[in-house]
Amino acid sequence: MEEEFEFGFTEDPKFSVERYEEMIRNHDQYFFDAQAFENIIDYYIEKNDPPKALQVAEYARNQHPFAAVFLIKQAQLLVITNKVTEAFEALEKAAMLEASDPDIYLIRGNMYESMERYGEALENYEKALDLAEETDEVLLHIAYVYQNMGDYETSITYLKLCLEQNMENQDALYELAFCYDVLDNQQESVLFYQQYIDNEPYSYAAWYNLGNAFTKLSLFEKAIDAYDYAILIKDSFASAYFNKGNALVNLEKYAEAIEVYRHTFEYEQPNADTYCAIGECYEKLEQMDDARAFYKKSVKMDPKLADAWFGIGVTLDFEERYFEALHFYKKALDLDIANADYWFAIADAEYKLGHLPEAEQAYEKVVELNPIDVDAWLDYSSILYEQQRLVDAIEVISQAIKNNPDAAELYYRMVAYLFAKGEYNEALSHLEMALASDPEKHYILFDYLPQLQKNKVIVDIINRYTK
Repeated sequence: MEEEFEFGFTEDPKFSVERYEEMIRNHDQYFFDAQAFENIIDYYIEKNDPPKALQVAEYARNQHPFAAVFLIKQAQLLVITNKVTEAFEALEKAAMLEASDPDIYLIRGNMYESMERYGEALENYEKALDLAEETDEVLLHIAYVYQNMGDYETSITYLKLCLEQNMENQDALYELAFCYDVLDNQQESVLFYQQYIDNEPYSYAAWYNLGNAFTKLSLFEKAIDAYDYAILIKDSFASAYFNKGNALVNLEKYAEAIEVYRHTFEYEQPNADTYCAIGECYEKLEQMDDARAFYKKSVKMDPKLADAWFGIGVTLDFEERYFEALHFYKKALDLDIANADYWFAIADAEYKLGHLPEAEQAYEKVVELNPIDVDAWLDYSSILYEQQRLVDAIEVISQAIKNNPDAAELYYRMVAYLFAKGEYNEALSHLEMALASDPEKHYILFDYLPQLQKNKVIVDIINRYTK
């Protein structure tokens, strides 16, 4: 005959679990009150063992058939194990027993949200909102739905309501930053976080997001101040160190940036991005051995990080090891085929190796991917000019001007090519355009064709604009 023991809610949760496991081992039947069962289910959830937690929920339902809580727990666990239909059924039964439990509608809303049935998700979240005592998590879920629907303005409204309910909700702070980012509304973002910090000066997440907003507005000094406050409040905040390092790089303070990047290693495992960022700082400081060492650490950790392969190429290029550089540029390009900077570096290295057809093809790719890169157009036309292909050089510059009508450099280069081709009237007409655009850059013309400094007509025209 089976013995029946009763275990009450005053006991230690660990003791409940031990007694439950003893019951299973002995094929016995012990009685547990509702709280004890909840503790046992939570224990298995924390242990990441949903099947065992489901088994306990089934026992609990048999012993407490009118307790909605076990149907709700069962539904949560069925969702985790992808048994969505059964989860909906469990919630239906729970609603019959206790229709005022907000968790029923929160879980159901979650399920509809993951099925992209946003209308039904919102309907359930609104019900949960009416019933819940603490509403910040429900408001956060509603904000997520509006984000998924592409309505970031409404999402922002709910995120602000969420933060009014709970100033400590870190997720809402980060989601808010994301929404402002998508809407490209950094000014509004700065205002919000400044007001938030007035009420909550010790929120490291708010200071961090304020720093990010300042960074996006290119206000790097202010960004650094904000990151410093975030670090002061939470000194193990690796992301704040990393972003502060990026802001210092933007201010060309490379040695300081290296120190700040290194701080991240005290609080999180070194990662490929940080190694790559340190490599780039050493590269800017022209300490190429150190730069290369960090780029190599980076690719060892993440062989798919194109920027690190590219960085190795840059350090070799600097040492005039163009053939080796080309190998690494091409490795970067394999990982990011549409990167105009990589194509530009390849074009330049091919040119320096005397591979003009390959250089020409690469430049063609650069200007196709980034038609507003004036330097690329100038270099592209140069290699044509060097081969006495004046018509092609003029055609390239003409395309460049169409894409960059305000770039005075292009007009001056066009003047040089037209003079070289003997088309003087056309050249003078372009010279007037160049001088009207930026008279100070007229030296470009003489850099290219020094003999024009002795041409009285040209000198007179230039003097008219520069005096």
